[in-house]
Amino acid sequence: MRYQLKLKKNTFPKFIFITLFSALAIIVCGKIISDFIDNLPSIRQLGDYTPNLSTKIYDKDNNLIAELFTERRALTTINDIPADLQNAFISIEDNDFFKHWGISTKGITRAFLRALLKGRAAEGGSTITQQLAKTIFLTREKTIIRKIKEALLTIQLEKNYSKNEILQFYINQIYFGSGAHGVQAAAKIYFNKDIKDLNLAECAMLAAIPKSPNYYNPFKNAKAALLRRNLVLSRMRQLGYITQEKEKEAIETPLPVQDTSLKEEKGHYFVEALRLILEPKYGTNVLFRDGLSIYTTLDIQAQTAAEKIIEESLSDFDKGKTGFFEKTKQTPVKAQGALIAVDPKNGAIRAMVGGRSFKESQFNRATQAKRQAGSAFKPFVYLTAIQQGFTPASTLEDKPLVFVYNRGSWDLVSRDITYLETIAENVSEDDLIDTNKVWAPKNYSKKFRGKVTLRTALALSINTCAVELIMKTTPVKVIEAAKNLGINTPLINSYSLALGASDVILEQMVSAFAIFASGGIKTTPYIIKRILDKDGKVLEENIPEQEEVLSPQVCFILTNMLKAVVEKGSGWYAQNLGRPCAGKTGTTNDGSDAWFVGYTPQLVAGVWIGYDNRSIPLGDRVTGGGLACPIWTKFMKEALEGKPVLDFKQPDGIEWALIDPSTGLLALSKTPGSFLEAFRQGTAPTQYYNQSINNADDQKRQDLSIEEEGF
Repeated sequence: MRYQLKLKKNTFPKFIFITLFSALAIIVCGKIISDFIDNLPSIRQLGDYTPNLSTKIYDKDNNLIAELFTERRALTTINDIPADLQNAFISIEDNDFFKHWGISTKGITRAFLRALLKGRAAEGGSTITQQLAKTIFLTREKTIIRKIKEALLTIQLEKNYSKNEILQFYINQIYFGSGAHGVQAAAKIYFNKDIKDLNLAECAMLAAIPKSPNYYNPFKNAKAALLRRNLVLSRMRQLGYITQEKEKEAIETPLPVQDTSLKEEKGHYFVEALRLILEPKYGTNVLFRDGLSIYTTLDIQAQTAAEKIIEESLSDFDKGKTGFFEKTKQTPVKAQGALIAVDPKNGAIRAMVGGRSFKESQFNRATQAKRQAGSAFKPFVYLTAIQQGFTPASTLEDKPLVFVYNRGSWDLVSRDITYLETIAENVSEDDLIDTNKVWAPKNYSKKFRGKVTLRTALALSINTCAVELIMKTTPVKVIEAAKNLGINTPLINSYSLALGASDVILEQMVSAFAIFASGGIKTTPYIIKRILDKDGKVLEENIPEQEEVLSPQVCFILTNMLKAVVEKGSGWYAQNLGRPCAGKTGTTNDGSDAWFVGYTPQLVAGVWIGYDNRSIPLGDRVTGGGLACPIWTKFMKEALEGKPVLDFKQPDGIEWALIDPSTGLLALSKTPGSFLEAFRQGTAPTQYYNQSINNADDQKRQDLSIEEEGF
């Protein structure tokens, strides 16, 4: 008996249609999947992939002082990640991590069904591998298409990388809140530890955070963070990673309560100066994302002292200015300050303060502000004189000077202030009070001393003597001397240059004084010692550029004169340093700037105080000696704490003599056979140095006023 398969009428066309439709559907689906795969990011990139790493900045002793980053992160290998931390992540995020092929069937099915019901992706269920695929290769949009891409990438990741590699990528990539990307940065921020030093409770806390970094942040929501950390510990115990005793011990460990990240970074102006140098050279991406290690010249001890002392001193100063602002009905503003310190041996910048608050103003007053230096500029005038053959014993006349401006130059018309009365018939009253037409420089003490030595004139910062000296040496030569030492701002070719009438920059002033401290060696200041890439390869290493621009003898003589500023003159407060030091005060006529630039053999520092608005005076009696010098002294005391007390070394070619300050000549004694007479007759030692001069008046020895001068 034979059977025939008979199709019902019209069945065959339906069969053909279904077959063709199915084939077409398979082709279309295949095409879609193929397009998906073709358009997916290549996971081969992961082999060369480095997450954004923070650039770390270190001080001269290799202490971490700051970071530059778009994502604060440090790369950590799987071997350096504690087992407790790995197990904590697996327990709370993906307990079948080492069993599945990248996708949890239950989790993805549940998430897919709910997404269909709601028309959007509503729930995770993702494995660690899926989270890695999403974080590195995809956006955070919640769509079915993105989920499909995530699944395809996950399969490829599992196929091409080991579980340990995937876990390492994941732990270094995820975000932990508080600016921390990757577990090493998180360990620093939450516990101020390296990852290898974390205990069980800390590992559990870090594993608890990534699900919702803001909500489970222990600094922001301690209750929620505690519950989730304990949940992580419970899951670890249930899965056999820890014992019940270990769980109990960890649960009793308190949460971190204070952010230990580098929010209190020191040296913001220093770091910004560093960025301005490196960003044009390396580019923003490399500087902020490539994990460079930058070793700088900063001394964190000195930097901390500088920031603290400037803020404390100026806060006290601001309180005293309250009455001024009330009286003038002006809105109170803070006085500003700047400080920069340099090692004179090598030009390394040890401290930099560009203002009182980098957050409020990024303008760096130590390196960018151009302000009149007042008497702090005088050492360049005296340097020029010494180079031209003057000695500290050369004399000047401290008498009134009256100048009248005549056809492009200042003419000295009298040494008698009453001469103004005699020229009143020919010069209008307006011109008499116009410093552009008539100029009569005054001394701060408002008195005149007659004949004085250069040493005394500089120590007491006598203005008329500085003007007389620049008349003898010429402004052009003083400008040449200043520029030779690195002062490159425009300097006025006028006698008023001697009184600091030109604008200068604090950094350049300090660098110039460093030449005196170094014995004539000019070194370009620098802040970068070396830079390494993330693999430890040296990108650059800086060796100081040095040049001898002054003789050691000239520098020693000038230093000895500047020591007298501290021992006998306007820088007297610096005696509180308790070390040999030299320096010069500066105060502008309008009271808008106060300076002190000084040095020891180990460190040179300069302090500037003023208002950004030059029209606001510091005060009628505020001087560089009274305001800037105490700040300098307090800073130097802390910056040099623990360092040996050194004096300036005397080079060959220096002879000492006892000088009568009233004449500038060798001192004579009326006592026969005395040291002074022996000195005069050439039978006494030619080298003589007395370190006891520390009062403001000329010291009396026997029956004669004498001074010690170097030649």
